[in-house]
Amino acid sequence: MRTPVIAAAAVIAIGLLSAPAHLQQVQKGGEDETGPYEVAANWPQPWSRQGYIWGSQPGVFAETPDRIFLAVRGELKLPETLGRGFNGIWGSLGERATVPRAEMRNCLLVVDRSGKVVETWNQWDSLFEGSMGPHKVKISPYDPERHVWVVNDSMHQIYKFTNDGKQLVLTLGERGVSGDDERHFGQPQDIAFLPDGSLVIADGLRNARVVKLDKTGTFIKAWGARGNGPGQFAGPHGIEAAKSGRVYVADRGNRRLQIFDAEGRHLDTWPNLRFPNHIMVTADEQSVWVSDGTNARILQYDANGRLLYWWGVYGTTPGAFWEMHQFSVDAEGNLYAADSFAGRTQKFAARAGADRAKLVGSPVALAPRSTR
Repeated sequence: MRTPVIAAAAVIAIGLLSAPAHLQQVQKGGEDETGPYEVAANWPQPWSRQGYIWGSQPGVFAETPDRIFLAVRGELKLPETLGRGFNGIWGSLGERATVPRAEMRNCLLVVDRSGKVVETWNQWDSLFEGSMGPHKVKISPYDPERHVWVVNDSMHQIYKFTNDGKQLVLTLGERGVSGDDERHFGQPQDIAFLPDGSLVIADGLRNARVVKLDKTGTFIKAWGARGNGPGQFAGPHGIEAAKSGRVYVADRGNRRLQIFDAEGRHLDTWPNLRFPNHIMVTADEQSVWVSDGTNARILQYDANGRLLYWWGVYGTTPGAFWEMHQFSVDAEGNLYAADSFAGRTQKFAARAGADRAKLVGSPVALAPRSTR
């Protein structure tokens, strides 16, 4: 059932009024609530067939400023009558884009800097039939062939594609079968990459562990159990690995980040988040940026877990968020933020004269493309 727009507005107001105290003690973004950025208008450009709209968009990854991958949960049929508040995204109808059942079409796309679709990987739409659709999309910074990894959490699988999308070269997990052994996952949420080529996976919503695989996808080890103690998890949703080998986990159900070494030894816990979804560590490891989901904020921490800065506002107007899910930064410093509940991805460009220290910093650069 669709939530009335007035009820959605009430929820938004409550969210704004109940900001955690630790966020009120640090400097926030500008009065327009987009911090040091301005929003790119009409980005991306529409692609859905007549009478439909793109669905929930939980995943985004910028390979270059002209090649941005979008993970989309299909297309949604529009109602015959649209309310006056409709602004081109499903969330403006007053309902989460994850609620209606989508038609799994155009699930993986590539757009350029203007937001125009330049590649459609709809040959792989069948992988998402019967599922909620793709969850996150990433490329390892250490892979010269730049394979594209896509998490299909509701089917308990992770896919590795060639960079052009023509081949599916590896599938991890068994379709539709959950488990916590060496070959199965329980709603995996995210994947990250270590410099030696090994992989770490946040697994997930049914499971409560981190799984480590070697570069071929062979099981090495797993750590974690359900709970709220050090090294335990409740819904590990995001994962990132720094070049030093430190592994950061968004322990969403426990409203915190946990940090481990590459072997799974617990190093630290950063508490007092609300809904951490995604993590990005800068190349110099001096800043850790976190999307705080339905809190509709992006947070900047220093290397010791001290909250430095945040910005963001709850809503479906341009620049606002209903659930900031995955985000990515390109080589020009543009920020891309996927909003799963509102049903859109937004592009943010730095304002003229913006304080560089408050821009989402650069992650480890992607390896130069292989010439093979």
